Amino acid sequence: MGKALDLATAESRTLVRDEVHYRARAFGPDARQLSLLIVNLSAAGLMARCDLSYGVGDRLRVTLPVVGVVVAEIRWALGGRIGCELDVAIPLPEYYELLAVLLKAK
Repeated sequence: MGKALDLATAESRTLVRDEVHYRARAFGPDARQLSLLIVNLSAAGLMARCDLSYGVGDRLRVTLPVVGVVVAEIRWALGGRIGCELDVAIPLPEYYELLAVLLKAK
């Protein structure tokens, strides 16, 4: 069972990331508001620049156009950047609509 989970994680990391430049509002596990600059995005995760004191395993609630609030777990943090995996992947039709809005705002 552990191997299946590892494969699922590896497959989710192979999803193409789309470059965006979007300032999003988020809330940390302590309900403090913070600002994220989302640098890239996929239907299953995102990378953002931010100044925060949260660590790996912490969850953020991120507000995005089209899809609303998504919950994301911080998987890594390094030098003002964080990588997050979404708790629930964004369905592709909604993801493409979201991407169109983010790229238009770029």
